[in-house]
Amino acid sequence: MWDYPRPPRVEPSTERIRIVLGGEVIVDTTDSVRVLETSHPPVYYLPLEAFSPGALEPAPGSSFCEYKGAARYLTVRGGGVAAEGAAWRYPEPAAGFEALADRVAVYPGRMDYCEVDGERVRAQAGGFYGGWITDRITGPFKGEAGTTGW
Repeated sequence: MWDYPRPPRVEPSTERIRIVLGGEVIVDTTDSVRVLETSHPPVYYLPLEAFSPGALEPAPGSSFCEYKGAARYLTVRGGGVAAEGAAWRYPEPAAGFEALADRVAVYPGRMDYCEVDGERVRAQAGGFYGGWITDRITGPFKGEAGTTGW
């Protein structure tokens, strides 16, 4: 991931992505895009329609990425559990990131678990970052102790 670009790159992926919340599978898809950025593990963006009906609803808050544009937050629901602000999307992404327009990313540490091709994901450290860490990538990653100034 140290050879990931800056500005970030968006690439399609056919890896099987599963997300479980409240003991319920709320996503099971092979349609995703990964955003790859220097010093960050990949962030997976999944189609809105890949989520179970009722799994997503608007949440308070927004943020701005210098590359991707204005993000809106979502509450994620599954199995009677509500994870407020645990997902985000770019409804009108900046030029070069149009592939994210109808997709959602989740903070893996806020779900019961997330999987990439059957491997359970480890969440990127730090409350702000949403990277998905698997055995296929190596750190150190932004968000870990001592990385604030990177």
